[in-house]
Amino acid sequence: MSRSALVSNVTAMLEDAGFLVSDRCAIRPKSFDIAARRGKDTVLVKILGNIDAFDAQTGAEMRRLGEYLEATPMVIGLRTRDEELKPGVVYFRHGVPVLSPDTAMDLFVEEVPPLIYAAPGGLYVNIDSDVLADARRDEEMSLGKLANELGVSRRTVSKYEDGMDASVEVAADLEDLFDEPLTSPVTVLEGAEDVRDTEPMPDEPEVETDDELVMTVLTRVGFDVHPTTRAPFKTVSENDNRRDRVLTGHSELTETAEKRARIMSSVGRVTETRAVYVVGRATRDSVDGTALLEEAELEDIEDADELRDLIRERGEEPA
Repeated sequence: MSRSALVSNVTAMLEDAGFLVSDRCAIRPKSFDIAARRGKDTVLVKILGNIDAFDAQTGAEMRRLGEYLEATPMVIGLRTRDEELKPGVVYFRHGVPVLSPDTAMDLFVEEVPPLIYAAPGGLYVNIDSDVLADARRDEEMSLGKLANELGVSRRTVSKYEDGMDASVEVAADLEDLFDEPLTSPVTVLEGAEDVRDTEPMPDEPEVETDDELVMTVLTRVGFDVHPTTRAPFKTVSENDNRRDRVLTGHSELTETAEKRARIMSSVGRVTETRAVYVVGRATRDSVDGTALLEEAELEDIEDADELRDLIRERGEEPA
């Protein structure tokens, strides 16, 4: 399957599942392909045939964007260099959850979350420690006896009851022994914090020299400004209580800039974020809802309310 067809299939699947889906980010470089929102769940999705192409820089950017936009970053892909991705399994690359299309279909359309995740050493599941402890006591089975049944140490069984995850094989043995389900789903849409790679949040990149004016003004009027390197926008800015978030682009108003502005508008509607594109000279008020603002106008802005009013007048409120 071509990557273009895969992107189309994933987009259609998310729409069938009731998501509002952004336009495809058809620019380079790009950290994600589409943004999608259903209710309170927002996802930023990178779609790849071979997930080995997902590099650390892109993973870092997606994790930062997920933090800024209150979204879950994820990759949907078909295979690694060595094997097809298994259905029902969550993988991780650079701290970002990775799903096969079948796993994504189960999660989003059938609303059946995955139970298994891949980590160094094999496949694992989340054991519901309270259910396990209750089941063992109901059977009047000691820690030592259960350890012997499983072929592990008494200390290991104690750790399972304290919340340590188990291999798929051990989990299957436990469920056979007690004849009841003991596993809990992988919380993909909540960031999978319990099982994701234990990597710290990546540092923000340095702002490019050409964009220092934009960053300076936004900071002066009260925004925290987060530079990006691979997104269709240059910065994501937010005020203290995240009541206002702004996607910002900056360049001359070229054909490519207009394309970026359209993507920004589409992503902004999904993430409920306003979008503004700063240019040297504007020949109109907006591009598909992304407000256009000249550099000279930006320098004259005195506070966040004035910026917000300009964006509202020239663009449109997020959906």
